[in-house]
Amino acid sequence: MASDRPYRLGVDVGGTFTDFVLLDENDGAIRIAKSLTTPADPSVGVFTGLRAFDDPCPGHIAATNRIAHATTLIANTVIERKGAVTALLTTKGFRDILELRRHTRVTTYELWEDPPEPLVPRWLRLPIDERVFADGAVLKAVPRDDIAAAVEVMQREGVESVAVAFLHSYVNPENERAARDFLAELAPDLPVTLSSDVLPQIKEYERTSTTVVNGYVKPLAQTYLNNLGNGLGETGYTAPLQIMLSNGGLGSTDTAGAFPIRLIESGPVAGAIVGRQIAQNLDLADVLSFDMGGTTAKACLIRDQALPITEELEVARAKRFTKSSGFPVGVPAVSMIEIGAGGGSIAAINRMGLVQVGPESAGAEPGPICYGQGGANPTVTDADLTLGYLNPDNFAGGSMALDAKGAAAGLEEQIGGPQQRSLIEAAWTVHDVINETMAAAVRMHVTERGGNPEAATMVAFGGAGPVHAFNLARKLGIRQLMVPLRAGVLSALGLLVAPPAYDIVRTYKMPLVSLAPDDIGNQFDQMTAEIETLLDGVEAAGPRHFRRSLDVGYVGQSYQVTVPVEDALSADAVFDLFATLYRDKYGYFYDDVPAEIVNLRVFGEIEGAGLQLTPATGSGGDAAATGARAAYSPAAGAMIDFAVYDRGALAPGMKFTGPAIVEEQTSTTIIDSDATVEIDSFGSLVITLPGETP
Repeated sequence: MASDRPYRLGVDVGGTFTDFVLLDENDGAIRIAKSLTTPADPSVGVFTGLRAFDDPCPGHIAATNRIAHATTLIANTVIERKGAVTALLTTKGFRDILELRRHTRVTTYELWEDPPEPLVPRWLRLPIDERVFADGAVLKAVPRDDIAAAVEVMQREGVESVAVAFLHSYVNPENERAARDFLAELAPDLPVTLSSDVLPQIKEYERTSTTVVNGYVKPLAQTYLNNLGNGLGETGYTAPLQIMLSNGGLGSTDTAGAFPIRLIESGPVAGAIVGRQIAQNLDLADVLSFDMGGTTAKACLIRDQALPITEELEVARAKRFTKSSGFPVGVPAVSMIEIGAGGGSIAAINRMGLVQVGPESAGAEPGPICYGQGGANPTVTDADLTLGYLNPDNFAGGSMALDAKGAAAGLEEQIGGPQQRSLIEAAWTVHDVINETMAAAVRMHVTERGGNPEAATMVAFGGAGPVHAFNLARKLGIRQLMVPLRAGVLSALGLLVAPPAYDIVRTYKMPLVSLAPDDIGNQFDQMTAEIETLLDGVEAAGPRHFRRSLDVGYVGQSYQVTVPVEDALSADAVFDLFATLYRDKYGYFYDDVPAEIVNLRVFGEIEGAGLQLTPATGSGGDAAATGARAAYSPAAGAMIDFAVYDRGALAPGMKFTGPAIVEEQTSTTIIDSDATVEIDSFGSLVITLPGETP
């Protein structure tokens, strides 16, 4: 019976694989599955993978009480420019804000390095003769005739979605709402996005950009979520579908459909949530979450056991890793770096005669050569297989066999031959180049957050993460590496760990010396009530926890720091904490320059709703290898025998040394000859690299 066996289901759609985790809440048993992602319609891959639970868990469909889902669909839609034909209604005289941007060059010395073309072409940026003053007073109301003329243009041009971003609407949304009402009358089937709903904050360009991106992906997101929800219902699932948001919380499908911009980091953030819980469970100060899948790698520095939140997110950067080269997305999101490096990253010789790996990827279709699905270009997975790191007969839990001969032939023909390298040299070059690419990006991310990679514990997961983590950690000077249980599907597990959560940010400009505690308190209460309503739409039960904060900066500056506040507000206390945080971030602060409040923030979550990882007991002792196979050791500079261990046979307290390969259903961990391994109480592989452990 469904009531006797309650299940939680996590589904993470990645660029290459879709991962599944099914938790039995009665006995804590966790079952996992994988299927290839189907890019044309990701829901096909979802329903294919779900069938893997039918035999081991009969009746699981009716017994599932919660479904959490993460997807890379929204970000990929913007990157690939496959969204809706979108129009922008803007205040007369401001139609070019998307191209004027911030007058910041992509790179200082490259005059012809341009940012991406706006998602809305100029002929679909339609000026409306309206105006709101900076204090919220309405100078000109929205003329109905202007909206009617805009609708005629949109109908003629086949517009599928419309974004509305008027000047100063963050203070007074009256004109934007009037435009929405006229559009509902004149074009009732047209999805509308208001900037005052998506991002009621100061900074015209960032607010407009965020609104346009939301409008651009809204029709596709709503169609996908409807198809997925209907498909789940037709399959027999009755549990509500919850969607991972970029801030690390779960939201409802209504929220995700109205504000798909909040899903822009939906896929990558789930794994970082598990990294945070590991940091909390083991009391680790700095954790570097490292997730490498089939298409991309993601890294997130978690300091003081808290997820780093940013509103300086950009998507579809024209120049990878370079700020100001993409579309700003001003919604709260976990701060991480995404790298075009995965198992499917294609290796080739560039015009300089050097081996280049990525960012182009073979993805799920056709995939690496070794998948045997028509892939013709050698990839990182082909190199890892050739180096002996992967078992061709036990890949993805034995669900697919790998073509080792085909992978070797592709590497020899396209990499080894032209460079006069042996097969192993060619394969190692591909493996090492992608590690160096990731190391450079991770160093930049950690440095920007004021951290030191050598002081962090790396937590590695994803299908390819444990294969590359050891050699990547060596490049970064990291001495302690952890590979959690079920590392290959850890992001899907993170969906079960994440609580329902939402946050709201509103502009509220006021000199700090004029701080009005009662008025700010009333604003906070209104924002809290709004979040309460949104959380009720996800899950009605459970205690709520709220955090309130202020964005404070010096008058005249365009950037601020976020200052947490208690119920009792005072200007002196806020300034003292602001000065401390400002100095920590920038190295100095001013005590003779006036400060101002710019934004109010409220974050709310349902406490205790997420899965808590629990420790287990073990007898310890030495682990027993199940066999051995030849693999490449960079420490030895040659192919040597690596002991092979079955992850399922390793219990807490067991120890062994490298060289070793640890195989499990969804990932493989590589440990070189100069390292030691111990299984901790949570089942993680704790790998100590040579040198002093931080």
